[in-house]
Amino acid sequence: MIDAALAAFRQIFTPPFRAVLLKSVGLTLALLVLVWIAVESGVSKLVVLQNWWLDTAVSVLTGVGLFIGLAFLVAPISALVAGFFLDDVAERVEREVDPAGPQGRPVPAGRAVILATRFALVSALVNVAALLLLLVPGVNIVAFFAANAYLTGREYFELAALRYRPIEEVRELRRRHALRLFVYGMPMAAMLLVPILNLFTPLFGTAFMVRMHRRIAPPPAAT
Repeated sequence: MIDAALAAFRQIFTPPFRAVLLKSVGLTLALLVLVWIAVESGVSKLVVLQNWWLDTAVSVLTGVGLFIGLAFLVAPISALVAGFFLDDVAERVEREVDPAGPQGRPVPAGRAVILATRFALVSALVNVAALLLLLVPGVNIVAFFAANAYLTGREYFELAALRYRPIEEVRELRRRHALRLFVYGMPMAAMLLVPILNLFTPLFGTAFMVRMHRRIAPPPAAT
């Protein structure tokens, strides 16, 4: 697993992946900036104080709150953005890992959008719950790590497997290997804890889980 994780991490920075990486990270940062501007503008219009020092204090607190809040929303926003590029990443990984072997088929665009949106919404709920636990020392980090290990292991495995198998078979594999997928999700959950590095998690998760899917259930010869 460690070898596969290191190989996946190195791969996302190679020239074939660079364009996808730049588009994904760029769009994620753009969305985060738009959310920041929208919330700050909304607060400034709704909260109008006569005392300049109270107004300044509210602005500072809003900025701090936004910084903390957006840190927890990086995971769902980056997953939503990257969801539109992950099939390209999976295809490139498959060709590099096993160029002579069977290659997967792209997930239909509609299903890809649904999967990315569902994952982003669930991830947002999980991260908001972790944010609410912020004042409980230790618990919030453990909850954040465990929940994201479960989510990322499950969702990125599904993405990799759907390129070869029907959804019913993918879900059965997911249930059968639930503990294993949780362990596989740990490197991705660890990345989500590190600022800046967390922006690369979707591309790393795809490159990593394409490799791990082949270990769990080698792709069928016919695609």
